[in-house]
Amino acid sequence: MEDYSWSMARGWESKSVEAQQEEAAEANATAKPRLTREEADRLHERESLRLSLKRVVEQLERTQNPRHRQMLEQAKADLGKKIEKL
Repeated sequence: MEDYSWSMARGWESKSVEAQQEEAAEANATAKPRLTREEADRLHERESLRLSLKRVVEQLERTQNPRHRQMLEQAKADLGKKIEKL
């Protein structure tokens, strides 16, 4: 009998999780305004630049080569300027 009760509890738990996921999906769909193609492209480009900047900063933290550091510093500055323009 215990196995049956546990099974029933798991069934209800699964349905509860599914219901929560559906509610979350509906909330996300209504909470996010629809972006124009241009806004979506700009958002995508900004995120891409931000990730590139993060990667450059991480490389700067690890590198010891002065020439490589100089190149990374320049890349960091360029990425920062591009992000500001957006």
